[in-house]
Amino acid sequence: MKSDDITVQQLFQDRRQYMVPFYQRSYVWTLSNQWDQLWDDIRVKAESRLEGNRITPHFLGAVVLDPQPRVGLIGVDTLHIIDGQQRLVTLQFVLKSVLLTLKLVKSNAISEIVSGMLKNSNPDTMRDSDIETFKVWPTFRDRKNYRSAIDAKDRDELKGLFPNSFTQRETIRKIGVRHPAPLEAIWFFTARFERWVKEGTDEEVAVRAETLATSVLQDLKVVSIVLDEDDDAQVIFETLNGRGAQLHATDLIRNFIFMRADREGSDSENLYNTFWSNFEQSYWNIGQRRGRMVKPRVEWFIHASLQAELREEIDLGRLYFEYRRYVFNDNEPKTAQAQLETLTQYAVQYQELIDGSASSPIAKFGQRIAPYDITTLHSLALLIGASSISDEAKDEMFSFLLSYVVRRTICGLTTKNYNNIFISILRNLSKEELSPEVLSRLLSTLKGEASRWPRDEEFRNACQGAAIYPGALEAPKMRAILAELELGLRLNARTEDSFNSNLNNLDIDHILPRSWYKYWPLPDGTEVDQSNISSIQLKQLIGVPLDENEAAIMKRQNSIPTLGNLTLLNLSVNREAQHKAFPIKKELLLANTNLRLNVPLLGIKNWNEEEIQKRGELLADVALQVWPGIKAEPGAAH
Repeated sequence: MKSDDITVQQLFQDRRQYMVPFYQRSYVWTLSNQWDQLWDDIRVKAESRLEGNRITPHFLGAVVLDPQPRVGLIGVDTLHIIDGQQRLVTLQFVLKSVLLTLKLVKSNAISEIVSGMLKNSNPDTMRDSDIETFKVWPTFRDRKNYRSAIDAKDRDELKGLFPNSFTQRETIRKIGVRHPAPLEAIWFFTARFERWVKEGTDEEVAVRAETLATSVLQDLKVVSIVLDEDDDAQVIFETLNGRGAQLHATDLIRNFIFMRADREGSDSENLYNTFWSNFEQSYWNIGQRRGRMVKPRVEWFIHASLQAELREEIDLGRLYFEYRRYVFNDNEPKTAQAQLETLTQYAVQYQELIDGSASSPIAKFGQRIAPYDITTLHSLALLIGASSISDEAKDEMFSFLLSYVVRRTICGLTTKNYNNIFISILRNLSKEELSPEVLSRLLSTLKGEASRWPRDEEFRNACQGAAIYPGALEAPKMRAILAELELGLRLNARTEDSFNSNLNNLDIDHILPRSWYKYWPLPDGTEVDQSNISSIQLKQLIGVPLDENEAAIMKRQNSIPTLGNLTLLNLSVNREAQHKAFPIKKELLLANTNLRLNVPLLGIKNWNEEEIQKRGELLADVALQVWPGIKAEPGAAH
């Protein structure tokens, strides 16, 4: 490679075009982060020239350029920008602003020089003059606004080209509008340049404008690194960006894929439009938080997809390098098209898993598992969803995974080991066929409190007597569980095609309310003072025997957060019922509910601990069907 430090004038004076490969990210520099500081640097150099001081160059950084083969005499020399597109595009905005300022003061001679830094001459000798005219040609997402801004003759024409960015008074809007970057940059630099130029007397204005132009063209420098034919552009790009964390991992992955496509002789633009362009949509670039980390959704997706493909844990912090390892994992590196086809296949599954709005097995699973926020399951879900096994087999496998998670949740068991568990299952599935039987066996072999799949007896006991809400479950999980139990109670629940998410809009209600003291006397008619509860709980905690009345109070307290006492109600109905007596609740239910969870309550005269126990037993039976357990081995206890 050849490395030189050159001025802006040397960079742009030859008849050549610096082209941003179409698959690179868009222009992202902004006023607050880069432009304002650049203006300060230019101002310092210009003022130093006016004062007659010794001029030292200001380095803007490096640009890495990859010359492209040229066939015949027609056309301009083209160099792909491997690194430095933000600098080169910004310099074009600066030069355009200098030109507008020079025209304002009618400095025609210098204007011609600056114009030559923006556009190539002799369009008749170009293959495509609409493109080759421009010294810098950005990625396709930026081209329309870039061309308009560079072509504009003056600031009035800029206003006409971008009318939505200006007020009726023809000032640029400051609130509520995100301006196209070319307009905003040129408007900013031009305003600063004009203000600085006009700080002098009328006689000094032209001199100040020419001094400004000279400073931009001669005092700003870049390190130009031009690659030879034998240099590997991808390796150099990684060295400059991958290890400095200046780009998202997916920016590096995208460039890696398409540089390989170019090397393979593939139609890169067609591959981009067919496959990768989907990942440029806003859906994939929304930031998603997991713990303390916020990453674009596409990074979480690629992380999950790599784990599904390699069936092992992937280091998120080294996602790009893990991706390279995946590509070169086999005897023959995966082609760019094969990589993109695999990512696209997983993307369909991932979107259905996250959105839960389709009718596929993974979408139904995604909707049902969403309240539990078990993102460590995503890789395993993708592996199952993208496999060639039947939908019936996928549904069965997803049912096992859901049962595993829900049973552990209701039984109050930890989620801390889930990442290791699901990675272990991924790894073991790589050694055997993908089937419900194998997954069930792998789950059934898990041992210990941090891993095991609760058996039917333990699960039933938790459904009947455990303090579930409040207790083991947060509201979204409790609401989801009651919604699924409602479907399990319906006569056609076993033939439902999709999960009824409308139930998730209902409110969780304790039929016997948590603050029951005013309207709910004990079975023997005793009214309870709320202030006594804490002292009774303390006595029980330290092992002091309770009298009959105190024992009755604690029995009631312990029954309130159990499954048998929980249901779903419309929010307004729940608020109206609040802590009212059971007959009032029944009247409200009669008028406002058709849920199978609630209809049987209408036939009950008194709601008490015994009724809660009966309903808990009924719901436990339903829960065992909705979230099935491990199939018992012949002759084994279940």
